[in-house]
Amino acid sequence: MSLIRSKDRDALIQSLRAGVVPRSGQHLIQVGRVKELEALIRDIDRIADGGSAFRVVVGEYGAGKTFFLNLVRAIGMEKKLVTLHADLNPDRRLHASGGQARSLYAELVKNMSTRTKPDGGALAGVVEKFVAQAKTEAKASGRSSESIIHERLAQLTEMVNGYDFAEVIAAYCKGFEDGNEQLKADAIRWLRGEFTTKTDARQALGVRSCIDDAAVYDQLKLLARFVRLAGYSGLLICLDEMVNLYKLANTQARNANYEQILRMLNDSLQGSAEGLGFILGGTPEFLLDTRRGLYSYTALQSRLTENTFSQAGLVDFSGPVLRLSGLTPEDFFVLLQKLRHVYAGGDPAKYLLPDEAIPAFMNHCAGRLGDAYFRTPRTTITAFINLLAVLDQNPEARWQDLIGAVEVQADTGGALDAAADEDAEFASFKL
Repeated sequence: MSLIRSKDRDALIQSLRAGVVPRSGQHLIQVGRVKELEALIRDIDRIADGGSAFRVVVGEYGAGKTFFLNLVRAIGMEKKLVTLHADLNPDRRLHASGGQARSLYAELVKNMSTRTKPDGGALAGVVEKFVAQAKTEAKASGRSSESIIHERLAQLTEMVNGYDFAEVIAAYCKGFEDGNEQLKADAIRWLRGEFTTKTDARQALGVRSCIDDAAVYDQLKLLARFVRLAGYSGLLICLDEMVNLYKLANTQARNANYEQILRMLNDSLQGSAEGLGFILGGTPEFLLDTRRGLYSYTALQSRLTENTFSQAGLVDFSGPVLRLSGLTPEDFFVLLQKLRHVYAGGDPAKYLLPDEAIPAFMNHCAGRLGDAYFRTPRTTITAFINLLAVLDQNPEARWQDLIGAVEVQADTGGALDAAADEDAEFASFKL
C-alpha cells in the first residue's frame, strides 16, 4: 500500500477522533456494507440513464449514515453526476413560510459538487460548461449563442419557473460574451436563491420571479434537467439529519414537510422526475414513530412499509427504505487495521500496535459497550484513535497496560459505560 500524505492523514484522523465524517479519504477506511453500496450504485446508474431514485437510509446515531451518504456521493461524482448535499436543522427545512426552505436550497446549491470540484461551489462551473457548449454549437452553425441557449432550454419552459430559469442562463451567457461580471454575478445569485424579492430580481435580470420557499422543489427539478443539458449524467441530492423534522413540535409544520417528502417519493417512483435522485438519512424513530415520524403520515407509511418477508436473516435492498446493518466483528477487525495503517501514514514500519493488539482491543470494546459496539462504530473508532495517540506521544507506554487500566476503571466505576451509551444514543454528529 502506498504512503499517505501527512495533510490527508491528519485531516482524516482529526475528523474521526472528533466523531465527525472526514471530507475526503473515506475510501481508506471503508469496510463492509457491500450489498447496501451495490443497491445505491444501481440507483446511481438508473439516474444516469434518465430515471429517478428515492431512498431513506436508516441507522442509529453513530451507525455510519453520514459516512455512507458521503461515500455514495463520491461514487455518484465518479459516475458524472452532479451532487447536492445539506444537513437539515431548525433553520433549514423542506417546507416553510419563513425562509427556512429557501435557506435549505441555498445550502444545497452552495454544496453543489462535481468530479472536478468535489468540495462544493461547482454551480458557476456547471453553468459555464453549458454556455461554452452553446457557444461552440453557435460558432459551428453560424447562429447566435442566445438563440442556441433558448432552443436548448425550450424544454424547461413547460416547468414551473422554467421560463425565468432559461432567461437567467441567457443573461449569464450575455454577461459572459460582453465581459459584464455584474450580470454574471446576478445570474449566479438568482440560481443560488439569494434574491429575496421579485423586485430586485426584475431590476437585475428582467425576470418576474425569484426562488422562494414555495418553489424549492420545482427549482431542484429544473436543476436536474439543466445539469443533464450541460453534459452531466444527472443530479443526486443527499439530505442528512432528517430527524430535525421529527423534532418539529408543530404538527401542521411537520406534516407540511412530510407532504414534500411524499411529493419527492411519488415523482421518483412514478418516473416523472428525470435524472434526479434523493437520499435521506435519518434515525429509526424518524421513520417508525407513528406519532411524529414518517409513519405518522398515512400515505408515507403505506409507501415506506418494509418487506414483511425480509426476516430471519433475509434481506431486501430494492425498497425505498435501506437499513444500515451493524458491522460484523470481521468488519471491525479490518476497520481497525485500516485505522492503524492510516495513523502510521501508510508505513507498516511505523505501526504503534502489533497484530495481536487489535483482537485484544476488540474484546475490550465488546465487554465494555456490548451490543452498542457493533451498532455505533463512532465510539469504537474514537477510542482506538485515542489509544494510538497515547502510544504515539508516550513511547514508554505498553498497550497491554493501557487496555487493562481502562477495563478496571470501567468495571469499578461504571461511568464509562454510561457515557458510551449516552454518546451512542444522543450524539449530534453521525459517522
